[in-house]
Amino acid sequence: MDYLKLSKEVSYALRHAPWEYELEIDDNGWVNVNQLLMSLKENNEWKDLNERDLYKMIETSDKKRCELLLGKIRALYGHSIPQKILKEAEKPPEVLYHGTSRRFWNLIYKDGLIPKARQYVHLSVDIHTALQVGKRRDDEPIILRISANQAYTDGIVFYQGNDKVWLSDFIPNEYISKVN
Repeated sequence: MDYLKLSKEVSYALRHAPWEYELEIDDNGWVNVNQLLMSLKENNEWKDLNERDLYKMIETSDKKRCELLLGKIRALYGHSIPQKILKEAEKPPEVLYHGTSRRFWNLIYKDGLIPKARQYVHLSVDIHTALQVGKRRDDEPIILRISANQAYTDGIVFYQGNDKVWLSDFIPNEYISKVN
């Protein structure tokens, strides 16, 4: 079983195109595991897929995109579907980071960080993770330092995506500075 490929397929289904898989997502992003399995099994590649495979996929994933609980599965972050996935607000670490293309710096400097096509702004707990994210669109991305605790104290809401990713609806520019 190619768990990386399965992880990408499941993430696509849960985060970006649940209607293509005929999935019903609740307000918190949960989908019935059996519904997901039935849909995936329509493709010959996944015909023998079972719930244990989904657990193994999550266990072996370095990005921890999903979680499974009580017969339901959900993507933890990265949604681009129109339906807003509700998250529980939490106090963030003192500092978070955001890796981005150099060409976006002037806009971010002017307007802050906005989610664009995603539901939330994605932030990283460390520079290394932010750098990996930024390199998706730029070989030499800029790394932004977010004064997360100060923003939180001032009323900006944060949500934990997983152990490396935090989310926010918007980060005003006064909490953002360039690391490099």
